[in-house]
Amino acid sequence: MTIRRIGLSAVAVVIALVFAFPTYWMFTSSIKPRGEVLSTSYDLVPSSATLENYATALFSSDFLRYLGNSLLVTLTAVACSLVAGTLAALAMSRFRFRGRKGFLMLVLVAQMVPFEALMVPMFLFMRDLGLLNKLPALVLVYWITTLPFTIWSLRGFIDGIPVDLEEAAMVDGCSRAEAFRRVTLPLLGPGLVATSVFAFITAWNEFLYALVLMRSESLQTLPVFLQTFQTAFGTDWGATMASATLFTLPVLVFFLIVQRKMVSGITSGAVKG
Repeated sequence: MTIRRIGLSAVAVVIALVFAFPTYWMFTSSIKPRGEVLSTSYDLVPSSATLENYATALFSSDFLRYLGNSLLVTLTAVACSLVAGTLAALAMSRFRFRGRKGFLMLVLVAQMVPFEALMVPMFLFMRDLGLLNKLPALVLVYWITTLPFTIWSLRGFIDGIPVDLEEAAMVDGCSRAEAFRRVTLPLLGPGLVATSVFAFITAWNEFLYALVLMRSESLQTLPVFLQTFQTAFGTDWGATMASATLFTLPVLVFFLIVQRKMVSGITSGAVKG
């Protein structure tokens, strides 16, 4: 048993290193002088370090404006998705009505549709609504794209909460809404955290819709910002790597804050589905 555990731990460490190495490469490239970024030889530990690339990313561009756009759009879309997804998941889990299975199948199919396949109808839809080149268009798009996963995921979490708890609260005088707010919602906390992390990452990393729907540079998001270091004279890879490192920090900080609840949420969500 000990040998097996050591072997599994070694495999896990190797897999973790393989997935972590590109991130490490990105960070080390961001602190290298510009002349060493494109060197044919790669030093695992950089021989010299500089913050010049970070200064270029932060002060020679509108990084903070792009960051503000990304935070505004992503947080708003995730909040809307959690509210609508929680209510829909509650209905799917607690009520039995005609068309329920069909709706669940529709949610599952919506998750499988690639974003690129929806680009043309989504563009025409936003054009007809007069939302092109407006941040609410991105909020609506990210809300639509994250909602199916939110519903499907939260349904599993709600299924894992015994309905007897809500019924006991209603026997004590609570309405169904009060029973959900006072009993189910607090127990749903880890599931909300886990779902919000995945929805946040999906919206935060989205590039194509932000590029197509936002014509004005002042309204574009951080994924689009990363391509601004490509010019007719070449690509400033040092500044690009520095910007990519800064781009990952909000997600990393958010993940570290909610890590414990996220792990417990994933585990509890696997009880039923």
